[in-house]
Formats: sequence, C-alpha cells, structure tokens
Amino acid sequence: MRIPCPLCGDRPLEEFTYRGDATVTRPAAAAPMEAWVDYVYLRDNPKGPHREHWRHAQGCGSWLVVDRNTVTHEITQAAQARPAGEVQR
Repeated sequence: MRIPCPLCGDRPLEEFTYRGDATVTRPAAAAPMEAWVDYVYLRDNPKGPHREHWRHAQGCGSWLVVDRNTVTHEITQAAQARPAGEVQR
C-alpha cells in the first residue's frame, strides 16, 4: 500500500504509523463517564470506507487524515490533519 503524503508525494506504507480512527470526537469535560469510556476504549471495526489518522513518522512527520477503504485499501483522499502554520487555540 502507498499513501499520498501531501508534502512528500506517494510513499510506501512502511514510512507511516497508523494512529487511529479520525471520526471519534472528544466529549465535553462535563460529559458523563459513559461518554468518556466510549471515547477512550471503544472503537468500531468498519468494513469499507473509513477516515483514519496516519503519521508520516519516517518522512516529514506530518499528521494526515486518510480516507481509506478497509477492504480494498484504496485511498481516495489524504490531507494534512492541520495545515502547516495553523495554530490551535
């Protein structure tokens, strides 16, 4: 499998590290304990299109959001999780 890094181009899978489901959202600080347990421990195991976080660990170090089919491994989109220079506040 090859992943199209927006900064480096098509690169082999071995240069990347899978970092998890990109569809999970963090609950509010005052959310009930069940919401936090779901957030920390429970994940779906989807078959087909899925949005994932990957890190180009052996390349530029970018965090990517990759749309990948978990059956065929076809990648339909890869983008930086946060464009360079954007500061989170």
